[in-house]
Amino acid sequence: MLASVLAATLHGLDGRPVRVEVDVAPGLPGFTIVGLADAALREARERVRGALRNSGFVHPPRRITVNLAPADVPKAGSALDLGIAVAVLVGSEQVRPRGHWALLGELGLGGEVRPVPGLLPMVAALARRGAGRVVVPAASVEEARLVPGVEAIGVATLAEAADVLRGRRVAGHRPGQRAELVPVEAADAGPGDAVADRPDLADVRGLLEARRALEIALAGGHALVLIGPPGSGKTLLASTIPGLLPPLDDDEAREATIVASVAGAGPVRGLVRRRPFRAPHHTASYAALVGGGPRIAPGEVTLAHHGVLFLDELPEFDRGSLEALRQPLEEGRIAVARVGRAVTFPARFQLVAAMNPCPCGWDGDPANRCACPAGVPERYRRRVSGPLRDRIDLWVAVPRLAPRELLGAGEPERSSDVAVRIAGGRARQVAVRGSLNVRLHGRALRAAADLDDRAERRAIALASSAAMTARATERLIRVARTIADLAAADRVAVEHLEEAARFRPPLAEPAAAVRGAA
Repeated sequence: MLASVLAATLHGLDGRPVRVEVDVAPGLPGFTIVGLADAALREARERVRGALRNSGFVHPPRRITVNLAPADVPKAGSALDLGIAVAVLVGSEQVRPRGHWALLGELGLGGEVRPVPGLLPMVAALARRGAGRVVVPAASVEEARLVPGVEAIGVATLAEAADVLRGRRVAGHRPGQRAELVPVEAADAGPGDAVADRPDLADVRGLLEARRALEIALAGGHALVLIGPPGSGKTLLASTIPGLLPPLDDDEAREATIVASVAGAGPVRGLVRRRPFRAPHHTASYAALVGGGPRIAPGEVTLAHHGVLFLDELPEFDRGSLEALRQPLEEGRIAVARVGRAVTFPARFQLVAAMNPCPCGWDGDPANRCACPAGVPERYRRRVSGPLRDRIDLWVAVPRLAPRELLGAGEPERSSDVAVRIAGGRARQVAVRGSLNVRLHGRALRAAADLDDRAERRAIALASSAAMTARATERLIRVARTIADLAAADRVAVEHLEEAARFRPPLAEPAAAVRGAA
């Protein structure tokens, strides 16, 4: 007998509906899956056999052929397990379905229905296909109910899924139950809300110039690099970022929630409201950082979408991985191509990085002698290529603090106070120009700056004295525009340009010579 059910699989961050067709026919016993299934999906044969036997059903001793349509589209993962098993039950007449349900979930050998990554985009794809009712793993039912107009029912076992198809009521479910796309209260976060496992800016002593650079960078979405010796506070300063950023708006939250779903980081119980903060180790592979692997999974640049990607020890990252950051920094997306398959992932993140001035870390420090051979500090800093440097808006030195500064009196400003200014600056940019300043280029940037004659002459003088490229000149004006927004100024003035010029990138000089040292 022929049976057919609707399921879905993932392609990048998008769900793709899949029609699971099962033919249970007389002949030598066998189980064949066709339709460009990957290794994990081909192994579904053994999971389905075990789940059927251990759930009280009979694995039919017949020739079973499973076709995954459309047949010319590659399919991956284990989300089709439940659909295949149910279609076998229907094809062998062990279950007579009442109504139409789409099915998603991985099967255990004991018949358990387990969560799968990417359930949210898969359910959304099924909803667009017209599937109004979906059976999902019980642990993921709240995630499925984030899709408007879908009746989602969670099941813990294959036997429960069979009961749903028979029209029997499952405990804890009301027929017709739906949920609107609304956030879970616990996921909400306002500006400056404390993040339990992150330090507060009040924990950072001194470093006034670096604190100011961080505020400007977060207000305008600018890329920032902190340069200084070991133990100067670069990583501590960066770790305060989650407590400084405003929550995601509705559109951003939907995109971030889809990314979290595909990443499989844990059960999704509501819209993600906190901006991501990703801090991969410098030993992370190319695929881990930008995306890829056998199934083309999203990398750290996508997991940081609408948030911050923090790269500590920047020059220690693989050169190819760093160069791959140029596309997402410019375009907000990353294209990953493999033989026969290509995926484009969103990657609109803010880059914050930290680095030592040389391999030993003490080049230019007044109290510690650099142990690196001649020429090594310059080569070390040049591991960050010129094109990548040109895409980073702010560079700031983070000097080693003297004990008097570290232990002196005076309470530093708290994250909650700075977060209010950052949120206000970002809100002003979006209200006036429709986006953060980091996305301004060309005519839009010139119109936003609205330089008068005096400010224009000063901008030309600053760009000429530093031999700035066209991109670097835009960077100067863009940062100045953010400084003006923090001051609630309508036009970029000379003082804004001069402060922005303090954060220009170093060339090959020691870190202590970088203008802007605190």
